Amino acid sequence: MAKPGLDGHDRGIKILARAYRDAGMEVIYLGLRQTPEMIVSAAIQEDADVIALSVLSGAHMTIFSKVKKLMDEEGIENVLLTGGGIIPKEDMQTLSKLGVGKMFGPGTTVDSTIEYIENWVNDNRN
Repeated sequence: MAKPGLDGHDRGIKILARAYRDAGMEVIYLGLRQTPEMIVSAAIQEDADVIALSVLSGAHMTIFSKVKKLMDEEGIENVLLTGGGIIPKEDMQTLSKLGVGKMFGPGTTVDSTIEYIENWVNDNRN
């Protein structure tokens, strides 16, 4: 999990990280101001099942596209790229076409994100 770019609003991602740990997931929170390169490098080093990003700055198209491109260049397959923030539905659809997983916006329940991640991992990693 990471907060890419200059976005400093990290309360939500910290709440999610705690909830995911409580649900039995191993969580590595990279913190604020992470670059796409740092995020992908950490995912490789940690053998991550999921890369989850929180983007509230409006730079979601650039950030998710860059992370996905780096994942493809590094041959990272079978790793879910997901996340959320203030992301218009049209942009969520565009990101989905690029291979980004489900995106979550304001009002999404924590449980629904846990269910999505658990189902994806069970369907794709086991």
